[in-house]
Amino acid sequence: MQKIRVLIVDDSASVRSVLQKVLMSDPEIEVVGAAEDPYVARELIKKLNPDVLTLDIEMPKMDGISFLRNLMRLRPMPVVMVSTLTEQGAPLTLEAIEIGAVDYIAKPQVATDLIQGSYVQEICSKVKTAANANVRQYSKDAAPKSSLKVPEHISSRLDLARVIGIGASTGGTEAVKEVLVRMPEVCPPIIISQHIPAGFSKSFAERVDSVSKIHVKEAEEGDKLEPGLALIAPGDRHLVLKRRGVNYFASLDDGERVNLHKPSVEVMFDSMNMVTKGNCVAAMLTGMGADGAQAMLRLKKNGVNTFAQDEATSVVWGMPGAAVKLGAVDREVALPNMTQAILKSCLK
Repeated sequence: MQKIRVLIVDDSASVRSVLQKVLMSDPEIEVVGAAEDPYVARELIKKLNPDVLTLDIEMPKMDGISFLRNLMRLRPMPVVMVSTLTEQGAPLTLEAIEIGAVDYIAKPQVATDLIQGSYVQEICSKVKTAANANVRQYSKDAAPKSSLKVPEHISSRLDLARVIGIGASTGGTEAVKEVLVRMPEVCPPIIISQHIPAGFSKSFAERVDSVSKIHVKEAEEGDKLEPGLALIAPGDRHLVLKRRGVNYFASLDDGERVNLHKPSVEVMFDSMNMVTKGNCVAAMLTGMGADGAQAMLRLKKNGVNTFAQDEATSVVWGMPGAAVKLGAVDREVALPNMTQAILKSCLK
């Protein structure tokens, strides 16, 4: 089997060394080169033709965001950002995903991460996933067009008592944004579990809120679900749906990871199944792995409409593909059509 060829771009010699040792520990990966700045990287990309790039955000001469924007416009290829996974690092990392990076990993701590198997496993897994991801060319005009808004005859007939649940992972921050930005101002309440670091979920919610007609926020304990509101699970809590009388509320669970994740789509979908008595809709967007697929099957068996993003528009067709293979999906939908598909299933 041909190895995945990786080029490391980072201004720190120690970080380049750590990343090289970590990646080379996987027999399926070969590090073909390392560059200390984007100008060296540009020449090495031409010379070495790597399959995947790992890219630092903060570098001299040219920052990683500017380099990424040029790269994805002129020579789109799989890129995994190496970033500081903190609230301060979130906006730039989310911008990198918006431009076209497949995923992001924590910047290695030279003193500790070399001996942490979980870090080695995570970075190698993300690089291998990126090598097979659908990469799109960057365009500043690539944002969802307002002309694709939901027709008025649908908006006026929505069942606002229904709950919409959305699960996503790799590539999901942009996919979730694309679904929410097309929602009409008054729509059924939405709950979202996106695999994301703890420091990122608030910044992610604020980013989507700024471009949407609906209100999007990071879920807090006891938040009441309302029409025109989307709640995004915090990056370190399961989002669980609760019911009191006719109203639904968000509850945050600090339990064990499920399917290796917290928040887990499986946990959220199962809570929807338990309390809505079938008065909900579930959508699975792009993502690595299979989190949520079994719970989606249980929803479908309970008569709930279920949708999965199609392979052609998914960055990684892991979670939606797993749900399709289980027979848990009523319909595969291209991302630009997902909002309308969801809302059509919410008609009275």
